Amino acid sequence: MTRPWATLPRAFAAEVRKERGSISTEILHQIRREIPEYNKPLSGKFGIGLQLGVETALLEFPELVESAGEPSPERLRVYRALGRGELAEGRSLDALQAAYRLGGRVAWRRYARVGRRAGMRSDEMVTLAEAIFAHIDVMASAATIGYAEAKTSRDSHDGASSRRRMLRDLLVAGAPAEQLEQLAAAARWPLPERVSCVALGPAPPATAAAAQIGRPPETVLHDLGCQDPYLVLRDPAQDLRDPLLLGLLRDRNAVIGPAVTPTMAPDSLRWARRVRDRLPAQALAKGPVMCDHALPSLLLIGDEPLLKLLADRQLAALADLTVKQRRRMETTLLAWLDTNGGSAPQIAARLGIHPQTARQRLHRLHELFGPVFADPGARFELELALRGRQAVAALSRPR
Repeated sequence: MTRPWATLPRAFAAEVRKERGSISTEILHQIRREIPEYNKPLSGKFGIGLQLGVETALLEFPELVESAGEPSPERLRVYRALGRGELAEGRSLDALQAAYRLGGRVAWRRYARVGRRAGMRSDEMVTLAEAIFAHIDVMASAATIGYAEAKTSRDSHDGASSRRRMLRDLLVAGAPAEQLEQLAAAARWPLPERVSCVALGPAPPATAAAAQIGRPPETVLHDLGCQDPYLVLRDPAQDLRDPLLLGLLRDRNAVIGPAVTPTMAPDSLRWARRVRDRLPAQALAKGPVMCDHALPSLLLIGDEPLLKLLADRQLAALADLTVKQRRRMETTLLAWLDTNGGSAPQIAARLGIHPQTARQRLHRLHELFGPVFADPGARFELELALRGRQAVAALSRPR
């Protein structure tokens, strides 16, 4: 690298430093006035980045004059960051390059004034101009590198995002394990032993708070734009520690399906949607609801018409009772089944009733069901019918 600043008088650096504040103000003013892309308030990341770039350049130039060395890695990182910032703002490098040229002209005009006051010779003034624009070239080159690095990273990320979307679609479609493993590696989303699919409810009204929690973390596959939005969690226990994700799940009345092997992801999503569609709004609002905590109930509500048919047949002996009597008998019958044919005192203790009341109810149940109690298969079907009714009732009532 040529270093024209190396031949400038060392004392010039001290004189230039005295002007740094006013030169910085003038450069920023001219950039905002003459370059349309930068004609906005110096706030946020844009303002911080632009001011930092100008200040860094004005700090570095006298350092180069004194040391006769080369730009430091720390300063070059600042210039590269300016290039990355242009990409993030959706601009090409044209505006930044124009800002460099304009800043160079302002710096040359002000530095030349300092040089004349310091008594610099004409040949030294020529070298000063060369040094200023050589420094501008260094900054522009670093910004170009930063811009290119950011674009490469973005394009790579976009490619990975596209592959993750494909992986998401294949997971919920039930693709073979080999295909999932290959695409997961390409998408940089390590395929776990278990995944959980999450069924989401409608999006809430747009608010500032909702906007902040509206997107899941990168580790979570998702489709929020489809008719029936959902997520795929790679590590439910870890993912659910993320407060932003939890906020999204509560905001969207989420139901988290059982953890299953990746090839069973469609089942996890189907079960989660079934529970979501059956639960009342009050219960969903307290969510997220975890299907893993209620697998037996999930099984029982899998086919409600069949469950109703089973209950109607197995509990037909109670059909002629009043609603209140039927509920008492069903509760007593389930307690008896739970205690494996327990005694009246055991049933009474379980239900919080008098032993004599329990004895009377058991006697009545034996009258109603007769020899059914002696058949293990019939007892199993009775318990299925009773627990199925309980599960449906639990899903149907407000919580």
